[in-house]
Amino acid sequence: MAMSERDPLTGHATTGHEWNGIKELNAPVPRAVWFFLIITVVFSVIWWVLMPTWPLGTTYTKGILGVDQRNTVAQKLKTADEARSPWTKRIDEMKFAEVAGDAELMKKVRQTGRTLFGDNCAACHGFSAKGGPGFPNLTTASSLWGSDPEKLFETIRVGINAAHPETRTAQMPAFGRDQMLPRADIEKVVDFVETLSNPAAAKQVTPDALEAGKELFVANCAACHGDNGKGNVEVGAPDLTDASWIYGGDKQSILNTVWGGRQGHMPAWEHRLSNIDRKILALYLSDLRKPGQ
Repeated sequence: MAMSERDPLTGHATTGHEWNGIKELNAPVPRAVWFFLIITVVFSVIWWVLMPTWPLGTTYTKGILGVDQRNTVAQKLKTADEARSPWTKRIDEMKFAEVAGDAELMKKVRQTGRTLFGDNCAACHGFSAKGGPGFPNLTTASSLWGSDPEKLFETIRVGINAAHPETRTAQMPAFGRDQMLPRADIEKVVDFVETLSNPAAAKQVTPDALEAGKELFVANCAACHGDNGKGNVEVGAPDLTDASWIYGGDKQSILNTVWGGRQGHMPAWEHRLSNIDRKILALYLSDLRKPGQ
């Protein structure tokens, strides 16, 4: 190792290390760095004393200022509730039809309902509420348990095939997978069902096959969907004659449904949203079904 010497330009001692003629200086840490390090340590100590900082098993140091973000958020929520209480109280006390007929309140419903829907429902039904494969379009008049606000409110409250003790329950049997009908009969039913919403499909089926499919439908499907396929809101059976299909209305999609069955799920929101929020959501969804909304 080379002997230590001082750099003639800076006056700093060298470390004795040299690479390709470049000597390493033993320069001291700049005072500005020491200054900022000291300030940082002092600030940290002060922050530890003033604010909630260190975890202590099941609790934590509270800090002498007593700052609690949970309390802060709770206070902000309380303030927000107080600010909107004049109109939410009216909605809570009024009947659905009365609120729907009040232009001022419906303006609030559309604004608040859009936010509630986006935060809680859009993940499945889409932000526009038009649904997708496996999730119903909520902007149409076709709803499994009815499209009026009262029925929508109840569906939101208890859910569908959910854990709620009063949940709405419905299931499409798996006629093929569970060997309830032979393949040939299922295909005849599918051909008939397709014509209910698409009359043009009847041209691709012989009259005898179509009549056989209708007889099979009446014997196996009409108990829920009705003889005319219009569905039954009392049991959550969908209308098979319109264009609103949850899992698709083409022949292959209908075959998949009849063969393997369906059992949709929707969470119960009774313990997730307040009564007034559920009521606003029901009014908002009902309003989406109106022309021009």
